[in-house]
Amino acid sequence: MYEVIGKRATRALRVLWMLEEIGQPYQHNPAAPRSAEAVAVNPSGKVPALRVDGAVITDSTAILTYLGDRHGALSYPAGTIERARQDALTQQILDDIDSLLWTAARHGFILPEQHRVPVVKPTLKWEYERNLARLSDQLVGPFLMGDAMTIPDILLTHCLRWAVGAKFPEPDEKLAAYLTRMEARPAFQVAVALP
Repeated sequence: MYEVIGKRATRALRVLWMLEEIGQPYQHNPAAPRSAEAVAVNPSGKVPALRVDGAVITDSTAILTYLGDRHGALSYPAGTIERARQDALTQQILDDIDSLLWTAARHGFILPEQHRVPVVKPTLKWEYERNLARLSDQLVGPFLMGDAMTIPDILLTHCLRWAVGAKFPEPDEKLAAYLTRMEARPAFQVAVALP
């Protein structure tokens, strides 16, 4: 059984959702970032972490990739062209979307006040909107890779929801419809209701 360490209102949602999608049992420890429980499994205090077979895996994307490979779900097999495309989409979302939201959060409330540069936020929002338009152009099916849901869908959905709370530009109609479809998934509904 897996143990997911991290509050649902963090990137732990990604892991909880994937476990629900692939039907794997897990225990959920809703530890807050930088709490004693989080620091015990990750010296940085970041969540999520996944405890499995006496080992701990950190970083949401590493955890999703591990779960996809281990269970042959929401991921194409390593060494295939489809997997290379999937990994490229994963990196695109992390580089072009997630990193901008994370930088805005750090300069909004995470960094010590004397190190925050709030004037960077308009630039981050402009870049986010531009990058999101490129992702919208790539969306050709119900999912980012066409007919099959993959790890990049979990990442993008999480980022789109995060962007709403961060008051970043709204997605276009195509991505808004995509977000609505993804949020309606039963596994997502279970995961988002957790603490």
